[in-house]
Amino acid sequence: MNIISNASRQVILDTETTGMNQGSGAIYLGHRIIEIGCVEVVNRRLTGRYYHQYINPGQAIDPEAIAVHGITDERVSKEPRFHQVAQDFINFIDGAEIVAHNANFDVSFMDHEFSLLQPRGPKTADICQILDTLVIAKFLHPGQKNNLDALCKRYGVDTSRREYHGALLDAEILADVYLIMTGGQTKFNLSNEEAGQEAGGIQRFDPQSLNLKVIGASADELTMHEQRLDLVAKSGKCLWRG
Repeated sequence: MNIISNASRQVILDTETTGMNQGSGAIYLGHRIIEIGCVEVVNRRLTGRYYHQYINPGQAIDPEAIAVHGITDERVSKEPRFHQVAQDFINFIDGAEIVAHNANFDVSFMDHEFSLLQPRGPKTADICQILDTLVIAKFLHPGQKNNLDALCKRYGVDTSRREYHGALLDAEILADVYLIMTGGQTKFNLSNEEAGQEAGGIQRFDPQSLNLKVIGASADELTMHEQRLDLVAKSGKCLWRG
Protein backbone atom coordinates (compact mmCIF):
# COMPACT_ATOMS: atom_id res chain seq x y z
CA MET A 1 0.00 0.00 0.00
CA ASN A 2 1.34 3.44 -0.96
CA ILE A 3 0.67 5.61 2.10
CA ILE A 4 1.96 8.83 0.50
CA SER A 5 -0.78 10.63 -1.41
CA ASN A 6 0.02 12.30 -4.72
CA ALA A 7 -2.63 14.98 -4.15
CA SER A 8 -1.14 18.47 -4.03
CA ARG A 9 -4.02 19.94 -2.00
CA GLN A 10 -5.62 18.08 0.88
CA VAL A 11 -8.32 19.06 3.36
CA ILE A 12 -8.08 17.34 6.73
CA LEU A 13 -11.69 17.07 7.89
CA ASP A 14 -13.76 16.12 10.90
CA THR A 15 -17.46 16.47 11.71
CA GLU A 16 -19.62 16.27 14.81
CA THR A 17 -23.23 15.12 14.59
CA THR A 18 -26.48 14.94 16.52
CA GLY A 19 -26.08 11.20 17.03
CA MET A 20 -23.40 8.75 17.98
CA ASN A 21 -21.66 6.64 15.33
CA GLN A 22 -23.97 3.68 14.89
CA GLY A 23 -22.49 2.58 11.59
CA SER A 24 -23.55 3.77 8.17
CA GLY A 25 -27.18 3.56 9.25
CA ALA A 26 -26.82 6.48 11.67
CA ILE A 27 -27.87 9.01 9.04
CA TYR A 28 -31.03 7.05 8.32
CA LEU A 29 -32.07 7.63 11.92
CA GLY A 30 -32.30 11.30 11.04
CA HIS A 31 -29.00 12.46 12.55
CA ARG A 32 -27.44 15.65 11.15
CA ILE A 33 -24.12 17.44 11.11
CA ILE A 34 -23.70 20.12 13.79
CA GLU A 35 -20.02 21.04 13.35
CA ILE A 36 -17.49 20.92 10.51
CA GLY A 37 -13.78 21.52 10.95
CA CYS A 38 -11.20 21.50 8.14
CA VAL A 39 -7.55 22.49 7.78
CA GLU A 40 -5.75 22.85 4.45
CA VAL A 41 -2.56 21.03 3.48
CA VAL A 42 -0.74 21.92 0.26
CA ASN A 43 2.24 19.81 -0.80
CA ARG A 44 2.28 18.25 2.69
CA ARG A 45 2.52 21.61 4.44
CA LEU A 46 -0.23 23.06 6.61
CA THR A 47 -1.06 26.45 5.13
CA GLY A 48 -2.99 28.08 7.96
CA ARG A 49 -6.22 28.18 5.93
CA TYR A 50 -9.13 26.48 7.61
CA TYR A 51 -12.90 26.14 7.53
CA HIS A 52 -14.91 25.92 10.74
CA GLN A 53 -18.66 26.09 11.13
CA TYR A 54 -21.26 25.20 13.76
CA ILE A 55 -24.65 24.28 12.30
CA ASN A 56 -28.18 24.31 13.69
CA PRO A 57 -29.57 20.86 12.83
CA GLY A 58 -33.16 21.84 13.56
CA GLN A 59 -33.57 18.90 15.94
CA ALA A 60 -32.46 17.69 19.35
CA ILE A 61 -28.93 16.40 19.91
CA ASP A 62 -28.70 12.97 21.57
CA PRO A 63 -27.41 13.08 25.18
CA GLU A 64 -24.88 10.37 24.31
CA ALA A 65 -23.45 12.60 21.59
CA ILE A 66 -23.30 15.63 23.88
CA ALA A 67 -21.24 13.57 26.31
CA VAL A 68 -18.65 13.09 23.55
CA HIS A 69 -18.46 16.51 21.86
CA GLY A 70 -20.04 18.79 24.46
CA ILE A 71 -22.19 20.61 21.88
CA THR A 72 -25.66 21.34 23.28
CA ASP A 73 -28.92 22.31 21.61
CA GLU A 74 -28.54 25.80 23.09
CA ARG A 75 -25.02 26.15 21.67
CA VAL A 76 -26.18 25.69 18.08
CA SER A 77 -29.67 27.18 18.34
CA LYS A 78 -28.61 30.46 16.71
CA GLU A 79 -26.18 28.97 14.20
CA PRO A 80 -27.06 28.83 10.47
CA ARG A 81 -28.72 25.81 8.91
CA PHE A 82 -26.63 23.61 6.60
CA HIS A 83 -28.17 24.95 3.40
CA GLN A 84 -27.06 28.46 4.39
CA VAL A 85 -23.37 27.51 4.60
CA ALA A 86 -23.25 24.67 2.09
CA GLN A 87 -21.80 26.66 -0.81
CA ASP A 88 -18.95 28.09 1.26
CA PHE A 89 -18.15 24.58 2.49
CA ILE A 90 -18.29 23.11 -1.02
CA ASN A 91 -16.05 25.91 -2.30
CA PHE A 92 -13.45 25.07 0.36
CA ILE A 93 -13.29 21.34 -0.33
CA ASP A 94 -13.93 21.32 -4.10
CA GLY A 95 -11.07 19.70 -5.99
CA ALA A 96 -9.15 18.71 -2.86
CA GLU A 97 -8.46 15.31 -1.38
CA ILE A 98 -10.51 14.87 1.80
CA VAL A 99 -8.48 13.23 4.58
CA ALA A 100 -10.57 11.89 7.47
CA HIS A 101 -10.34 9.19 10.12
CA ASN A 102 -13.01 6.59 9.42
CA ALA A 103 -13.84 8.69 6.37
CA ASN A 104 -16.97 6.70 5.46
CA PHE A 105 -18.75 8.10 8.52
CA ASP A 106 -18.02 11.77 7.75
CA VAL A 107 -18.57 11.40 4.01
CA SER A 108 -21.88 9.59 4.54
CA PHE A 109 -23.15 12.49 6.63
CA MET A 110 -21.85 15.04 4.11
CA ASP A 111 -23.56 13.21 1.26
CA HIS A 112 -26.78 13.10 3.25
CA GLU A 113 -26.66 16.86 3.89
CA PHE A 114 -25.87 17.56 0.23
CA SER A 115 -28.81 15.38 -0.83
CA LEU A 116 -31.20 17.58 1.15
CA LEU A 117 -30.17 20.78 -0.63
CA GLN A 118 -32.47 22.43 -3.16
CA PRO A 119 -31.31 21.95 -5.83
CA ARG A 120 -29.68 18.71 -4.79
CA GLY A 121 -25.99 19.02 -4.05
CA PRO A 122 -23.11 16.87 -5.30
CA LYS A 123 -21.81 13.60 -3.96
CA THR A 124 -18.59 14.22 -2.06
CA ALA A 125 -16.73 11.73 -4.26
CA ASP A 126 -17.78 13.70 -7.36
CA ILE A 127 -15.87 16.81 -6.25
CA CYS A 128 -13.15 15.36 -3.99
CA GLN A 129 -10.79 12.45 -3.68
CA ILE A 130 -11.16 10.70 -0.32
CA LEU A 131 -8.38 9.29 1.86
CA ASP A 132 -9.12 7.34 5.05
CA THR A 133 -6.37 7.59 7.68
CA LEU A 134 -7.93 4.65 9.53
CA VAL A 135 -7.11 2.42 6.54
CA ILE A 136 -3.51 3.71 6.57
CA ALA A 137 -3.22 3.15 10.33
CA LYS A 138 -4.53 -0.43 10.08
CA PHE A 139 -1.99 -1.12 7.33
CA LEU A 140 0.90 0.30 9.37
CA HIS A 141 -0.23 -1.10 12.74
CA PRO A 142 -2.23 -4.29 12.14
CA GLY A 143 -3.94 -5.78 15.17
CA GLN A 144 -3.46 -2.64 17.27
CA LYS A 145 -5.84 0.10 18.41
CA ASN A 146 -5.98 2.68 15.64
CA ASN A 147 -8.52 5.24 16.82
CA LEU A 148 -7.33 8.85 16.86
CA ASP A 149 -6.52 8.82 20.58
CA ALA A 150 -4.38 5.71 20.19
CA LEU A 151 -2.53 7.21 17.23
CA CYS A 152 -1.89 10.44 19.12
CA LYS A 153 -0.32 8.45 21.95
CA ARG A 154 1.69 6.32 19.52
CA TYR A 155 3.09 9.31 17.63
CA GLY A 156 3.46 11.66 20.59
CA VAL A 157 0.85 14.20 19.44
CA ASP A 158 -0.34 16.40 22.31
CA THR A 159 -4.09 16.23 23.02
CA SER A 160 -4.04 18.06 26.35
CA ARG A 161 -6.13 20.92 24.95
CA ARG A 162 -9.00 18.56 24.12
CA GLU A 163 -11.58 18.22 26.88
CA TYR A 164 -14.23 17.15 24.37
CA HIS A 165 -14.08 16.02 20.77
CA GLY A 166 -14.43 19.08 18.53
CA ALA A 167 -14.37 19.11 14.74
CA LEU A 168 -11.72 21.79 14.19
CA LEU A 169 -9.44 20.67 17.01
CA ASP A 170 -9.73 17.03 15.93
CA ALA A 171 -8.97 18.06 12.33
CA GLU A 172 -5.83 19.87 13.53
CA ILE A 173 -4.79 16.86 15.60
CA LEU A 174 -5.50 14.48 12.72
CA ALA A 175 -3.36 16.66 10.44
CA ASP A 176 -0.42 16.25 12.84
CA VAL A 177 -0.99 12.51 13.08
CA TYR A 178 -1.40 12.04 9.32
CA LEU A 179 1.75 13.97 8.39
CA ILE A 180 3.83 12.24 11.05
CA MET A 181 2.36 8.82 10.25
CA THR A 182 3.20 9.23 6.56
CA GLY A 183 6.66 10.62 7.17
CA GLY A 184 6.18 14.37 6.87
CA GLN A 185 6.64 17.41 9.07
CA THR A 186 3.97 19.88 10.13
CA LYS A 187 3.97 23.66 9.95
CA PHE A 188 0.80 25.38 11.11
CA ASN A 189 -0.12 28.63 12.80
CA LEU A 190 -3.74 29.64 13.29
CA SER A 191 -4.29 33.14 14.62
CA ASN A 192 -5.65 31.80 17.91
CA GLU A 193 -2.52 29.74 18.63
CA GLU A 194 -0.12 30.94 21.26
CA ALA A 195 3.28 32.07 20.02
CA GLY A 196 5.63 29.16 19.60
CA GLN A 197 2.88 26.53 19.68
CA GLU A 198 1.85 24.63 16.58
CA ALA A 199 -1.74 23.48 16.18
CA GLY A 200 -2.36 20.03 17.56
CA GLY A 201 0.59 20.13 19.92
CA ILE A 202 3.62 20.33 17.60
CA GLN A 203 6.08 22.56 19.45
CA ARG A 204 8.08 25.16 17.51
CA PHE A 205 11.21 26.29 19.35
CA ASP A 206 12.70 29.77 19.14
CA PRO A 207 16.49 29.27 18.83
CA GLN A 208 17.06 32.54 20.71
CA SER A 209 15.24 31.18 23.75
CA LEU A 210 17.33 28.00 23.96
CA ASN A 211 20.54 29.85 24.99
CA LEU A 212 22.70 27.38 23.09
CA LYS A 213 26.46 27.54 23.64
CA VAL A 214 28.49 27.71 20.42
CA ILE A 215 31.92 26.05 20.66
CA GLY A 216 34.45 26.94 17.98
CA ALA A 217 37.43 24.88 16.85
CA SER A 218 40.74 25.50 18.65
CA ALA A 219 43.91 26.63 16.83
CA ASP A 220 45.35 23.11 17.04
CA GLU A 221 42.15 21.62 15.63
CA LEU A 222 42.18 24.09 12.72
CA THR A 223 45.82 23.19 11.97
CA MET A 224 44.97 19.47 11.96
CA HIS A 225 42.02 20.18 9.68
CA GLU A 226 44.26 21.98 7.18
CA GLN A 227 46.77 19.13 7.27
CA ARG A 228 44.00 16.68 6.46
CA LEU A 229 42.91 18.82 3.51
CA ASP A 230 46.53 18.87 2.28
CA LEU A 231 46.41 15.06 2.12
CA VAL A 232 43.12 15.16 0.20
CA ALA A 233 44.54 17.73 -2.23
CA LYS A 234 47.46 15.45 -3.14
CA SER A 235 45.06 12.96 -4.73
CA GLY A 236 43.25 15.60 -6.75
CA LYS A 237 41.18 18.76 -6.37
CA CYS A 238 40.04 19.41 -2.81
CA LEU A 239 36.36 20.32 -2.91
CA TRP A 240 36.46 21.87 0.56
CA ARG A 241 38.97 24.48 -0.65
CA GLY A 242 37.05 25.45 -3.76
